[in-house]
Amino acid sequence: MFGNRNRRSALLASAALVGGALLMTACQDTDGGVDSGAAQSSSPSAGTGSPSASASEDAASDGPSDAASDAPTSGASDEPAASPSAGSGSGGGSGSKGSRVGQVCGANDLSWSTRSESQAGGYILVMAKAKSGITCVLPAALPTVAFGSDGTEAGPVEQAVGKQITLSGGTVAYAGVNPKTTNTDGGKELDSIILAIGNDDPNPVSLKVGTITVDKPVVTNWHTAPKDAVPFN
Repeated sequence: MFGNRNRRSALLASAALVGGALLMTACQDTDGGVDSGAAQSSSPSAGTGSPSASASEDAASDGPSDAASDAPTSGASDEPAASPSAGSGSGGGSGSKGSRVGQVCGANDLSWSTRSESQAGGYILVMAKAKSGITCVLPAALPTVAFGSDGTEAGPVEQAVGKQITLSGGTVAYAGVNPKTTNTDGGKELDSIILAIGNDDPNPVSLKVGTITVDKPVVTNWHTAPKDAVPFN
C-alpha cells in the first residue's frame, strides 16, 4: 500500500511539474507574440514616412518648372503695351500742324512786327511770319493797309504785283508803307495801321506804329528781302 501511495504521489508531483512547465511555456509564447506584434506595428510607421519624403522631393523638383513658366508670360505682356500709345500720340500732332498747308494766309495766322526806316523820306517796314505749326501762302497781291476810322487805304507803289510767298518756320515776308506821299502840310495824325491779307480777310490786325501823318499813303508788294520793300516813288 505504501508503495502504491508513494508512486501516486510521485506521479502527481510529476504531473504538477509538467503542468507548471507548460504554463511557463505558454506565458513565454504570449509575451513573444506581443513583442513581435509591437515590432510589426512599428514597421508600418517607418514605411509611411518614406512616401512623404518622396512626395516632398517631387514637390521640390516641380518648383523650377513653375518659375520657368512664369518668366515668358511677364516678358510677353510688357512689349506690346508701348506700341498703341506711341501710334496715337504721333497721329494727333501731324494732323493739327498740317491743317493749313497750302491755304491762303489770314492775318491771324501770322506774327506781325513793324520798324521805322529812314530811306525814301521815311517809311514803315512791315514784317510777317507764320505762327508756330502753320504753313500758308501769301497771294501775289497787294497787302491791304488801312488808316484811321475812315478806312483810308494805301495804294500801290509798284506797277506789277509780286510773286506769292509760302510762309513757314522762320521765313519772313516784308512790305514797305509810306504813309504820306504829298509835299503839303495837311494830313491825319494817327498812331496805328490796320493790315489784312486781301479785302476779304475776316480778321485784320491793328499795329501800333507811333505818331504818323497820313496823306495819300502807298505800300509795296510782299517781298522776301527787306531791301526790296523800300517804297520809292
